[in-house]
Amino acid sequence: MNLLEEVIEAHGGLERWSQLDEVSGNLVQGGAFWEIKGQAGILEDVDVTVSLHEERVLLRPFGAADRQTLFTPERVTIEDTDSVLIEALEQPRDSFAGHWPETPWSMLQLGYFAGTATWTYLTLPFALVMPGFVTMELPPWEEHGQRWRRLRVGWPDYLATHSAQQTLYVDDDGLLARHDYDIDINARTGAADYLSDYVEVAGIKLPSRQRVFPRAPDGGALDGPLMVSIDLSEIAFA
Repeated sequence: MNLLEEVIEAHGGLERWSQLDEVSGNLVQGGAFWEIKGQAGILEDVDVTVSLHEERVLLRPFGAADRQTLFTPERVTIEDTDSVLIEALEQPRDSFAGHWPETPWSMLQLGYFAGTATWTYLTLPFALVMPGFVTMELPPWEEHGQRWRRLRVGWPDYLATHSAQQTLYVDDDGLLARHDYDIDINARTGAADYLSDYVEVAGIKLPSRQRVFPRAPDGGALDGPLMVSIDLSEIAFA
């Protein structure tokens, strides 16, 4: 069994995952990143519904109690809670061209990033068996007295995510402990995302806590600032 197979099995197994269509939950999010992008508080407390086998995410409320955002890689929208369109952005990733870490985002751009990031987080590691992924085990990594195995992941072009190349760190139980990526739409800002407090729902294990810090050139994580915090609760699969 290779490392990817071990990780998938530790998180609940591909057979169980294939029986499920979507996951929903509540996200409480914070950190300095949202203020830098001019969108502090918008994602502070939102409900999310994620399609597991296609890239589609619904988040609400979104800026107002009667607003929601629907994400797909090709289009992001803001709608009312009856799904009546208010605003849309086609090919949203193109809108980030020339952005720097301090460049503020529009609400639609925020909806795009929140959608692609949330889909990535809530479908790992199972998404890695979809067509087009390339994985390779890297030498182990030692941090805070722990020794983690590492998996380098190349993402296919048809999926929107942080960056084409990402690295997953795997603990002794086969669970994801850290997730490294570059935020391409934010001038390739390097991030180290720590995952913990796993819960099991419907036979699937997910981290209920994420803390994202800047990543140094040597691969280590900086102590601060805390860029993003995510706490996941009220998880349900269908």
